[in-house]
Amino acid sequence: MSTSAQTAAPDYSVVVPVFDEGEAAPVLAREIAAAFGGRDYEMIFVNDASRDDTLARLTALKAEIPQLRVLAHRKNSGQSRAVRSGVLGARGAIIVTLDGDGQNDPADAPRLAERLKAAPETLAMVGGERVKRQDSEAKRWASRWANRIRRRLLKDQANDTGCGLKAFRREAFLRLPYFDHIHRYLPALMLREGYEIAFEPVNHRHRETGASKYTNWGRLKASFTDLLGVMWLNTRARNPQGVDEV
Repeated sequence: MSTSAQTAAPDYSVVVPVFDEGEAAPVLAREIAAAFGGRDYEMIFVNDASRDDTLARLTALKAEIPQLRVLAHRKNSGQSRAVRSGVLGARGAIIVTLDGDGQNDPADAPRLAERLKAAPETLAMVGGERVKRQDSEAKRWASRWANRIRRRLLKDQANDTGCGLKAFRREAFLRLPYFDHIHRYLPALMLREGYEIAFEPVNHRHRETGASKYTNWGRLKASFTDLLGVMWLNTRARNPQGVDEV
């Protein structure tokens, strides 16, 4: 790859946050490379201070996948911060995110990215909605109730904000107020800024390796305060409906 090709901005930046996913991360990286083959893209894995060999495996994989970049947090800071680090480091105007556990199917990602690329700039995000979720019944039950409550209170049009597969415009994302767990509230925050959003059905897979970093109780505690915070942000929003230079 030439120097000019390395520095030119790609069409898409695929951002994947990972924490202790040494087995899943290389498999996922190869699947992303296959899914985006023939397209102008870069792949950014953000290692959130993993305690296993995630970083070493990803670093070794760079020789095999030239589009792969690896960013590493010095201290564990959570999924939302890892996504933000990836977006800040990305060179593409369109960001595609996937969870690092391999449950999102990379084969769906180009469809979301290309729909967004072809759309007017008023459409800022195309989110995935998982069909036939491959999670425990308890996790699916908790998610259904959380989605109903959030959708009723925030009117964010989303049936599944927990899906890590999303395509969004980098500029729009960086306009949003940052807080931990922001990745679960992107639809509401995009609407708050006056953007349009859309959704696509996507595949969902069993976790083959590792263990979930979240529990129902942990998500509930965080979701309650986050939901109140986003509700407050919505009450303080004022939209100029565009800005014209005269």
